Amino acid sequence: MSFSLHNYRFAVGEHHNRSVIFVHFPYHPLWKDELRQKFSIAKWSVSKKCWYLPDTNSIRGEIGMKPKTGAGKGVMSQIRPVNQAALTRMHELLLLKAYSPNTIRTYCIEFSQLLYLLKDVPVDSLTPERIRSYLLYCTTKLKLSENVIHSRMNAIKFYFEQVLRQDKVFFEEIPRPKKKSPLPKVMSKSDIAKIFAKVDNLKHLVMLKLCYGMGLRVGEVVSLKVTDVDSQRMVVHIEAAKGKRDRCVSLPSSILDELRDYYRAYRPKKYLFEGQGGGQYAIRSVQAVFKNAMRKARINKTVGIHGLRHSYATHLVECGTDMSFVQKLLGHSDIKTTAIYAKVSNRQLGNVRSPLDDL
Repeated sequence: MSFSLHNYRFAVGEHHNRSVIFVHFPYHPLWKDELRQKFSIAKWSVSKKCWYLPDTNSIRGEIGMKPKTGAGKGVMSQIRPVNQAALTRMHELLLLKAYSPNTIRTYCIEFSQLLYLLKDVPVDSLTPERIRSYLLYCTTKLKLSENVIHSRMNAIKFYFEQVLRQDKVFFEEIPRPKKKSPLPKVMSKSDIAKIFAKVDNLKHLVMLKLCYGMGLRVGEVVSLKVTDVDSQRMVVHIEAAKGKRDRCVSLPSSILDELRDYYRAYRPKKYLFEGQGGGQYAIRSVQAVFKNAMRKARINKTVGIHGLRHSYATHLVECGTDMSFVQKLLGHSDIKTTAIYAKVSNRQLGNVRSPLDDL
């Protein structure tokens, strides 16, 4: 079986905080088999809906892509002394502004890519035109995805506007790539019931039910503390969620008995869901639980555990819940983010009669 590069399109990006090469091609069983025979390490991404490979120079050589000059934290150690202070100042300001650890890591790594290429050219001397040329290089030569380009632009913009206190006009003439607007992946209530029916472990079942029943992000579920649950008021306190915003959500009455059974069986000390050695339950373990339940339920949809949160919001909208209230329950800062669920709700679409039905 021969492998033809012409059948595939490759793009560098990030997946689960790792640099990867996404592989895009019109679905065909033969091409899928060719890819997996050529690269046995190829994996399918449920969230991205495409195959991906590790971003290594050996694989880049196999697909005819330019070798990496350096990546991730390794690049930071190769920055010339003339720009080391710039990276330090940026890191310190991110800490002072109390950005999340993931954001700090991403900004520093993306900014380091620019500093590495500059070698002995001081980053403070760059003009908007030089930065524009660099971003064009990232797009045309490195073939970075739109999301990675946005992250890189955000990091560079932060340095010039927040660290150097440059006027915002500095970046106005540099265009941003148009972002994709994917619709949220939503499951039916019957599919969700099938998934829950295939979970035998009580801890796993309660975690998944809270993801759907309260519309929680998986990170919020593992961060829940025992003291966050108020069964008297039937509310749960979500502390320092995305954007460091607290919120309260209603505790489903249908899960109360299972939650109490779980507490009596496991006796968690601090976090509601703890790992075997104590401390927070691992996010990837919860994701694996959901994936395994999907497989057992024979639901072949490309949706991750975040689909439970999307389904929660969509089902609320379909039941006629006010959009501003859904916004508060989800913890969105902008109602435009919440309004996207109206696009996947069948509340209005279900009343539309296709002209095909009248033929």
